[in-house]
Amino acid sequence: FSLKELHGIFPWLVESIFGSLDGIIVGWNLRCLQGKTNPTEYPVALDFLDPSGPMMKLVYKLQAEEYRYDFPVSYLPGPVKASIQEQVLPECSLYHNKVQFPSSGGLGLNLALNPFEYYMFYFAISLITQKNSAVTHHVSPSNSAYFILVDTYLKCFLPTEGSVLPPPYSNPGGAIPSPTPRSPPVPFTSYGMHHTSLLKRHIAHQPSVNADPASQEIWRSETLLQIFVEMWLHHYSLEMYQKMQSPHVKLEVLHYRLSISSKHHGSPAQSSYQALHAYQESFKPTEEHVLVVRLLVKHLHAFSNSLKPEPLSPSAHSHTASPLEEFKRVVIPRFVQEKLYIFLQHCFGHWPLDASFRAVLEMWLSYLQPWRYAPEKLPQSAESLPRSVSEKWAAFIQENLLMYTKLFVGFLNRALRTDLVSPKNALMVFRVAKVFAQPNLAEMIMKGEQLFLEPELVIPHRQHRLFMTSTLGGSFFSSWPPTITDASFKVKSHVYSLEGQDFQYKQMFGTEVRNLVLKLAQLICQAQQTAKSISDHSAETTASQSFFSWFRFTPSEMNGSYTGNDLDEIGQDSIKKTDEYLEKALEYLCQIFKLNEAQLTQMMMKCGTAQDENGKKQLPDCIESEDGLILTPLGRYQIINGLRRFEVQYQGDTELQPIRSYENATLVRLLFRLSSALNERFADQMDTLCSREDFIGRLCRYHLTNPHLVQKIRYSPVAKDRTSQNWGPRISLRFLASYRTLISLLMIYFIASWFYIGPVGCTFIILIGYFLYAVIMTFFSEGWKPHEH
Repeated sequence: FSLKELHGIFPWLVESIFGSLDGIIVGWNLRCLQGKTNPTEYPVALDFLDPSGPMMKLVYKLQAEEYRYDFPVSYLPGPVKASIQEQVLPECSLYHNKVQFPSSGGLGLNLALNPFEYYMFYFAISLITQKNSAVTHHVSPSNSAYFILVDTYLKCFLPTEGSVLPPPYSNPGGAIPSPTPRSPPVPFTSYGMHHTSLLKRHIAHQPSVNADPASQEIWRSETLLQIFVEMWLHHYSLEMYQKMQSPHVKLEVLHYRLSISSKHHGSPAQSSYQALHAYQESFKPTEEHVLVVRLLVKHLHAFSNSLKPEPLSPSAHSHTASPLEEFKRVVIPRFVQEKLYIFLQHCFGHWPLDASFRAVLEMWLSYLQPWRYAPEKLPQSAESLPRSVSEKWAAFIQENLLMYTKLFVGFLNRALRTDLVSPKNALMVFRVAKVFAQPNLAEMIMKGEQLFLEPELVIPHRQHRLFMTSTLGGSFFSSWPPTITDASFKVKSHVYSLEGQDFQYKQMFGTEVRNLVLKLAQLICQAQQTAKSISDHSAETTASQSFFSWFRFTPSEMNGSYTGNDLDEIGQDSIKKTDEYLEKALEYLCQIFKLNEAQLTQMMMKCGTAQDENGKKQLPDCIESEDGLILTPLGRYQIINGLRRFEVQYQGDTELQPIRSYENATLVRLLFRLSSALNERFADQMDTLCSREDFIGRLCRYHLTNPHLVQKIRYSPVAKDRTSQNWGPRISLRFLASYRTLISLLMIYFIASWFYIGPVGCTFIILIGYFLYAVIMTFFSEGWKPHEH
């Protein structure tokens, strides 16, 4: 094919592979393509889309000819789309000099992208646009062709060792030509510079034909990273996006609206204003999306940590550092930190309270631990010991303070609303506590908070210190305070750039958060006690299983109460894991926040006394009032999460209670009519017998007196006084309708037939045995409890 023909089919080919932007055309469905399920297509797709494969060769060949392809602005992430539609250019340099306004017959705004950008735009956005396609349940995201390709592209264009491989189709000058360089190359600034400086310069984007090959590799690396970050992380609400904009961008928006208002007397400006602020993108990231972002975070840490040590001489550093090394120095703070923080905040606030949050949690913890991806090798003797966080990571922790503190508070609020008896939820609490309990980490976070809370009076000295040279620093003692001040200034810049100048910081080690941790510790103790109760209940149920279990009734059904829990099905092993996770999590929380052991012991003893004399849990937390007990917020939480409950029992006439699953409905109705007839016929005689003071009277009172005298019913705590209805002495034959009773009688008759005892003789023996049992129980019951008449 000629280049002109390849140029014509390139958009169709990209759409055929990655699917259409509206999601109608699925394409190759790389997200569901796996080696186990698709052994033929899987390797072919990976080879075709490999960085050195046929597809990328086509991209580089078209790139050399300066072709451009239109990408609709309407399919960009919501905040970017709204900003461009308002004719306000986003801060990201990826969009600069690319917006194409429609002609008179055009349908909308477009971006004019080169082949490499066009290919990567489609590849990155297919993770978002194709998320509603049919996905089979056995697909593992980490084994899909899409996941493998993301990893391959990151390793190729953001290498941890060596440099980026040059494109196969490069001209003799060593670089791919571009139509118009957007700006001259400028060296990277240091970490912590405000993002407004990025609007005025870019790092060797699409250099000219005679550009240095090192600059060319930086262009591809930065373009790839910016596309991934913009497509995967830039989806928060428009209000948050505008809050993060620099002041001059807000000023441009204001000038634009004022100019429109003066031209059209306010009406178009009003519609423009509504279009800008009324738009809110409904963004719901999937678990696969989060896993891909975690892969990006892990690789960027490895990429940044592969930076070579700085030379001792600043002049030598300025001459010898390659653009790739400079890119490694600023890749996380400049390109990722801001958008990842808002992305995590969105997930923490909107993700369902279930075990799927584990993906978000692990992505967050991966970002918090850059030392895990450092090339350092520990001695074998130290591998089993807890790894202490080195002091060299103090700057990263301080300049990412909100990632540690505010998101930790967000996790606490989530943990307080989840069921910690669930092993998966307990594991998440354990993971967070284990990470923050790493030696020296809590101290460095506390140091970062102290720097942020440093008084504002020393800020003017910081601005002078930024421009001081080594010759103006004076002695060691005179230069030490300005160094502390600079660190404080960086922490404040980080916090205010992400949250705004009016942000009220909540200290992680302050009183308010400490109270949340104590509340979580209390819930952990309650969850441990609940898990132990479930374990004991499961053990008792297993031990008491009998032949009658296949009739699907249990003793809990006999008394009309429900004591089960959704966690009865998780098994003893999972309950044991839950207890281990919660125990270690509590230990780690004590290490992090220096919790008082005496207070924790008292809390655990209080949770340990949550069982009454029958081994059942106490009522939910309530307060006394004139109308009885009223649930507290803690009591509502205990009921919602199954930590405590009211015993639900039938409290009316036992003869009129609903027919149970273990009873025969026909027999219940027939025996009720027979009992009613007998009670109506012999009511006076039974009253007379129960009124006697001799042995006969005691025997009749034991078997014929009111049910409320022989049943211990726990009424609802709402009503303190309840008028008990006296039904009088009566006969109840309903027990004969129970399947258990019927099967027991049949077994007795069957066993008696082995000894040649007929039905009549067996019935006589049963009556004699019951009479002896009644006599014995009468003697004992008279001593146990008084009877009322």
